[in-house]
Amino acid sequence: LKVNMSSTSYDFSKTAGQPICCRAMVARGPCIPMTEESITVGVPRKGEVRVKVMANALCHTDIYTLGGSDPEGLFPCILGHEAGCIVESVGEGVISVCPGDHVVPCYTPQCGEPTCIFCMSPRTNLCPKIRSTQGQGVMPDGTSRFTDKDGNVLYHFMGCSTMAEYTVLADISCAKISKKMPLGKACLFGCGVATGLGAVWNTCKVERGSSVAVFGLGAVGLAVIQGAKMAGATMIIAIDINPGKFDIAKQLGATHCVNSKTLDKPVQKHIAGDMTPWGVDYSFDCTGNVNVMRAALECAHRGWGESCVIGVAASGHEISTRPFQLVTGRVWKGTAFGGFKSRSDVPKLVEANLKGDLPIDHFITHEFDGVGATNSAVDALHSGTCLRAVVTYCPDAK
Repeated sequence: LKVNMSSTSYDFSKTAGQPICCRAMVARGPCIPMTEESITVGVPRKGEVRVKVMANALCHTDIYTLGGSDPEGLFPCILGHEAGCIVESVGEGVISVCPGDHVVPCYTPQCGEPTCIFCMSPRTNLCPKIRSTQGQGVMPDGTSRFTDKDGNVLYHFMGCSTMAEYTVLADISCAKISKKMPLGKACLFGCGVATGLGAVWNTCKVERGSSVAVFGLGAVGLAVIQGAKMAGATMIIAIDINPGKFDIAKQLGATHCVNSKTLDKPVQKHIAGDMTPWGVDYSFDCTGNVNVMRAALECAHRGWGESCVIGVAASGHEISTRPFQLVTGRVWKGTAFGGFKSRSDVPKLVEANLKGDLPIDHFITHEFDGVGATNSAVDALHSGTCLRAVVTYCPDAK
């Protein structure tokens, strides 16, 4: 992989305390290709961190917003939220990271304050400390750090905005990681791969010997399969309408593959009836399709089956099922970032990878150079053969 900064150092003394002019992909509106532009990234303020983005991976959530499906989508903005970065400078009061540290930006922050009932609870990772401003496309103080060449304000995205050579983050959104980890791989732990693994390990706590059904074999779905295999699941059913994804699913642990498009009955009846007598112990929707979410629930085991919604549905869509499905013991739940507490847990995922216990190279199917190649990465993501496209921003990082 192209980005490994473990032996490279940067002198940020000339930029600290000064605005930085750099290149970024700007999304001017929904369903419009992003444009490569020169932007200015402001100085980090209190509780903020400015980072040099070394590599960024494309996630379907970026495409979801670019396509106009995100109810919180604001334009013009800078998208991107799966990245590996180096801290360039920090604002007042920041002690958790310092210039030169390697970080993964996390759209789910972790303030860790004793008064935060969410951070203090082992039951959730949904810290609300900066949720309201993050959803409004601004920093916690209500302002943006981005302006275009004409001085017009650009919105932030998911508290990350990593489709730029530099970005500004809240310090509580920065997971400090080992400098031994290639940043072009570390970026995968910023969203999709971590989400799939965590849905299995944290949200559902899949046990050894369990049966599992996974709907949708993108990077998230394949991470669910990998996580389920590592958890000891013995029956792992992979469901997709693209049979070209079945080989990698089997390599990661799928024991059965189903092309739901070829069935003569609803897929839930095929799984709970033909493949199993009562359904699977755990099912996961990784598609964002509300009809698939229903199918995933209805193939869960009578009496105790759990179904986890991971995929994000388009604005205005609602889920439905017969109440009898829940009365007869099935549980419907959801997950964000796989339940991982970002600043505490992302470094642990990185360490697991460095030890060889958590391989992730197989997710990177496409690589591009330079922020301007991001639209090509978007095209790759639409191709049906791409799991993760990683865009490397710095030539000296190869």
